Amino acid sequence: MEHLLVRKRRLVYSALVATLATVLVASYIPSLSSYTNWLTPPVALFLGLVYALICGQAFPTFNKKISKYLLQYSVVGLGFGMNLYASLASGSAGMSYTLVSVVGTLALGYFIGHKLLGVKKTTSYLIGSGTAICGGSAIAAVGPVIRAKDSEMSVALGTIFILNAVALFLFPYVGHQLNLTQQQFGTWAAIAIHDTSSVVGAGAAYGKEALEVATTIKLTRALWIIPVSIVSSFIFKGDRKKISIPWFILFFVLAILLNTFFLSSYPAFGHAISGLAKKSLTITLFFIGASLSVDVIKQVGIKPLLQGVLLWIVVSIASLAFILF
Repeated sequence: MEHLLVRKRRLVYSALVATLATVLVASYIPSLSSYTNWLTPPVALFLGLVYALICGQAFPTFNKKISKYLLQYSVVGLGFGMNLYASLASGSAGMSYTLVSVVGTLALGYFIGHKLLGVKKTTSYLIGSGTAICGGSAIAAVGPVIRAKDSEMSVALGTIFILNAVALFLFPYVGHQLNLTQQQFGTWAAIAIHDTSSVVGAGAAYGKEALEVATTIKLTRALWIIPVSIVSSFIFKGDRKKISIPWFILFFVLAILLNTFFLSSYPAFGHAISGLAKKSLTITLFFIGASLSVDVIKQVGIKPLLQGVLLWIVVSIASLAFILF
């Protein structure tokens, strides 16, 4: 009986993936494009969430791997639709805030989590790292360096994942209610939303310029994985050999350089690649959403989730105040 349920669960999952892929391909056909506009990044994430919460996880290992690599390929592809000078000019304000926000978020996260709520030191630090830098990628990079247990990694990842899902829907709504400009929203999303996937998804939902600003600033912040990992290895007396480098960010920069200096005479080429990257991001968010099951939510626990929420609220309000005033 259980085996039959698993087969049905996987059949539904496969049918959903096939449907999404078909809709994305159909969007390239002019006569059908008007019928495919409903499939946006937030909708894809929502479908994944609904599936996971009702049916559970069908292919957890596959979801984890495919979402990781598809996201990286999507981010690199987005670089082919961006101009170096415009990206640096529009994202300069957020970049200047990076140092203060990363260090401040790490310190505040440790205080709220470990000192105030009594969350385990390692778990609290991982949640702070994910909030300060780039969500799950930061946790996955810092965790092995500080010798975090699998259970601690899972709790931190689950906490960040839940908040990411909320942010993708909440931030564009708040941005419109506050009449934020494209640049203001892109900067805010890059600073206050955890994972690169949700940052890019929220930026894409808000507008083209917001997407470019958010992606540029977020990947600049992601580079902090390296110094934070090094410092963390000394704080926790960890393993410096396990420090990882997010190489896909280098390829993202190379894509921007290629588009700016070599492909400027062929804008259709860069537009085609960046357009494909946006569609790839859409289906990536479905895979990410399909990873959040009831079991994941139960595993997180109230205190780590409370730490994540409180830290997120403080960072969101502080960064929004910085942007507006």
